[in-house]
Amino acid sequence: MAKRVYELWKGNNIFLCGGRLIFGPDAKSLFVTVSLIVVPVIIFCIFVARHLIHHFPSYNAGYAVLVVAIAFTIYVLILLFLTSARDPGIVPRNSHPPEEEFSYDNSSHTPGLQFPRTKEVTVNGMQVKVKYCDTCMLYRPPRCSHCSICNNCVERFDHHCPWVGQCIGQRNYRFFFMFVSSSTLLCIYVFAMSALHIKFLMDDDYPTVWKAMKHSPAAVALMIYCFVSLWFVGGLTGFHLYLISTNQTTYENFRYRSDSRPNYYNQGCINNFVEVFCTEVKPSRNNFKAFVKEEQQTRAPPVSFRQAPAEEDEPPCGPPRAKVEDDLEIGDDLLKISRRRDFEEVGDEELRSVISENVPGSNSDRV
Repeated sequence: MAKRVYELWKGNNIFLCGGRLIFGPDAKSLFVTVSLIVVPVIIFCIFVARHLIHHFPSYNAGYAVLVVAIAFTIYVLILLFLTSARDPGIVPRNSHPPEEEFSYDNSSHTPGLQFPRTKEVTVNGMQVKVKYCDTCMLYRPPRCSHCSICNNCVERFDHHCPWVGQCIGQRNYRFFFMFVSSSTLLCIYVFAMSALHIKFLMDDDYPTVWKAMKHSPAAVALMIYCFVSLWFVGGLTGFHLYLISTNQTTYENFRYRSDSRPNYYNQGCINNFVEVFCTEVKPSRNNFKAFVKEEQQTRAPPVSFRQAPAEEDEPPCGPPRAKVEDDLEIGDDLLKISRRRDFEEVGDEELRSVISENVPGSNSDRV
């Protein structure tokens, strides 16, 4: 029986609803994130907003305090869901290396296929180097990086966020920023309404701040919680406002902050904001619900080929190294390097025979 793409997916993702929803491997952290949002709002509605209703009797305006808190919370949770449950921009894997990049080398004692580790592409009229990903067997598009947590190459990779349990990339960055900024506004709202409740208590039967705070410890706890949370979500909002205005990603900012390389993607502050918020979200490049053809399920793994050195002064071969892909979590600045395999030592005629039998032709799958 034919299986669907998500059932055979080699990444570390979690799929629900027949491949319609895709989460990262740490999706359980969503329960913690949801609790940090919902529990304080429930306390606010029970111990603070309920008492503020009677302080705005005109047109029952006091109910707006309660309604706004509930509606705002639902809005934040929807943004969280849109961020964590969608394809962040995963680049489909190849079933074999791109054969158009192969070049046969017969000059050495062990002839074989040369395979470049990097190649240059043009971005806004400038030449930019892109790396080859051993895991996905493709040249990563510009601004793409491989997330070692999800084990996927993600377009316009920003970072892997453990709070939403998903990579942040080209297709969900907008929703991530809206989620963080909306959480900031929700914290400000709850803090302001709790402070207003303390003021009303002081105007009534509790003339001092201390007596008012003793009468409503829930309001005090909410004010402290929101103040601490603002340092996190508020600071994150400000940081991403800076990144958007300069058209950077978190990964680029942490990795290249010490370099003097120009930013090829900066189009000016206004155009950068337009690119993030006013452009259509690109459709997913993966159809996780589609059925996989039988020949794709049983295809033999690709044969290993000689790979060209990344630099001229680098030796043509060496001991194998474990593959570690590029990744960045907020606050970390880690650069990891892809593996290289040993060259196969086979004769010329034998190698040609292996190549002719194993290298797919022009009708092979490509990204």
